[in-house]
Amino acid sequence: MNSKPKVITIVGPTASGKTTLSIEIAKQFNGEVISADSRQVYKGMDIGTGKVTQAEMGNIPHHLLDIADPTEVYTGADFKRDATVALDDIVKRDRLPIIAGGTFFYIELLRNHLQSAPVPPNPALREALEKLTTETLFQTLQEKDSVRAAAIDKHNRRRLIRALEIIDTLGTVPPTTEAESSYDWLLIGIDISKEQLHQNIHTRLHTRLENGMIEEVVELHKNGVTYERLDSFGLEYRYIARYLQNQITHEEMVTEIENKSRQYAKRQMSWLKRDKSVEWVKPESIESIFQLITTFNK
Repeated sequence: MNSKPKVITIVGPTASGKTTLSIEIAKQFNGEVISADSRQVYKGMDIGTGKVTQAEMGNIPHHLLDIADPTEVYTGADFKRDATVALDDIVKRDRLPIIAGGTFFYIELLRNHLQSAPVPPNPALREALEKLTTETLFQTLQEKDSVRAAAIDKHNRRRLIRALEIIDTLGTVPPTTEAESSYDWLLIGIDISKEQLHQNIHTRLHTRLENGMIEEVVELHKNGVTYERLDSFGLEYRYIARYLQNQITHEEMVTEIENKSRQYAKRQMSWLKRDKSVEWVKPESIESIFQLITTFNK
């Protein structure tokens, strides 16, 4: 019999409804939600990241939201440390931990499927690398560590910069190692049609724009978050920052965010489909999802 503490993880592409499902599960199973989102950790980044509101939480405790300053770098190692503390605390109080968020790299770290390199951030190097194009960053990584380059998402600037930062200190990115987790994991994947997902992305974007997403980016910049830093956050923040600098039109900004969000969702699904432990469910089949969790918890 597996006596390890149970953890539920909700995965799926952006705009698939992970937040909503995690709250429904938490209400049903006496749970608390831990955010595994690399942008929602930052204060002031609310609309653009789709951060859950107090009203939406429905009195369900949420962890790892608004814990970092967007002018500073919050690493995967930081997440693993903080999430482990939250996990242990939730379990000690006899509640069910529910991980929800689109940064699957974070989830892999927490499951001990990956190990983060013990290299602290190098602000000066990062500032220099931020000035390079994403294509140049990837080419540089190919030259310095072809093994890491073959496994990385070549469109993800933050991953590319972090890899080059590790190489600058260690000479190479250490190979990933897997260790046994202290927890028993159930990964629930949201199975949503491409048509519905694209509609969700479209609707979400225009709702966020109406709710003041551009004004949020203006405020972040006013509070010291540079345009280069905003660009590193990708998607909404990148293209709004370019719009605010008059590099693209409003129409181009909207088109780019929607198209890049679709591409991002596709890459997320490609990542997730490699993990055969994911239990794929239809989000509307809530009773089936509850039954799956009930069986897992026995």
